[in-house]
Amino acid sequence: MILSLLHTGDFHGRLDAARFARLDPWRAQCDLYFDSGDLIATGNLAVPLRPDPAWPLLARLRCDASVPGNRDVHVLRGVLDAKMAGSSHPILCANLRDSDPDRPAPLPGSRIIEAGGGRVGVFGVMVPMVTERMATKVASAYLWDSPVETARRLVEELRPNVDCLIALTHIGVKQDIALAETVPGLDLILGGHSHTVLDSPVRVGDAWICHTGSHGRFAGRYRWQSGRGVEGRLLPLDRPDGL
Repeated sequence: MILSLLHTGDFHGRLDAARFARLDPWRAQCDLYFDSGDLIATGNLAVPLRPDPAWPLLARLRCDASVPGNRDVHVLRGVLDAKMAGSSHPILCANLRDSDPDRPAPLPGSRIIEAGGGRVGVFGVMVPMVTERMATKVASAYLWDSPVETARRLVEELRPNVDCLIALTHIGVKQDIALAETVPGLDLILGGHSHTVLDSPVRVGDAWICHTGSHGRFAGRYRWQSGRGVEGRLLPLDRPDGL
């Protein structure tokens, strides 16, 4: 099984028409496209006055899934809805749940995609904003569980049913390394949050970790082959020729 992948993350409001124009032909050449969060311009605790223009651009790029970053979410239900207004692609976050146990989780945790002649499992985990141990949990509509422990559960659930398993993360490169070291069964970790620039994928255990930096400087194009791992590199997004 062979997959061609496009990966972005940490745009921080910099996904504009020019960057869309550079991404669009690359997307046409790839089986799957994933984004690792912090897409929108609005800050962590701010309330957007209108839907962010990046959401429809991500939809036009046929994003197969993204994970939210800390600036894409909020501790209040109405503001979370406002921040995600305009999104239409699958946004995955398995370690986010409602603080009311009778209410469903605000976002799905995983999905399985048919691509490259096989089944691709992908799940999302992000940096915890409010946890059970924090006093601030009384003011939050949502709680975040451990991303690594959540990933462990998802790997056990998904691995027997897929040919390739991808963790879409917004937890930073150090936590991605810890995830790869402690949770066997992952093929790829497409990460964000730490603004780390990895010119090419880094192998940790059996998993390959990819990061694309921040603020729309780079996108990652990769080729994954079962039994052989990942090859590929970052391509500049902030230069007209994209080279």
